[in-house]
Amino acid sequence: MRPEIGAMLDQPWRLSASVALRPEPFGALAYHFGTRRLTFLKRRDLVNVVNLLADHVDVRAALIAAGVRQEQWPAYVEALEALAATDMICPNKTAEVSA
Repeated sequence: MRPEIGAMLDQPWRLSASVALRPEPFGALAYHFGTRRLTFLKRRDLVNVVNLLADHVDVRAALIAAGVRQEQWPAYVEALEALAATDMICPNKTAEVSA
């Protein structure tokens, strides 16, 4: 695992409030109402992870909840970083750490 992926794994993220996901047979279309950008999520399992982000304390917990194997995490983090770069997902400042 690349050392730099650890940072995102330990941070809370969520779908941006300005983004709507439309389910499709291949995965989903993500539309950002602010930028009018359309992004294709070409894997249903990635859509599942994105949908789980807000319900978990960090990306790692969302990946585990989605059943993603640890050896696949770098690819998912790369995809999530691309979504973050276009404001499709954003830091979840309301995430609460449960003890």
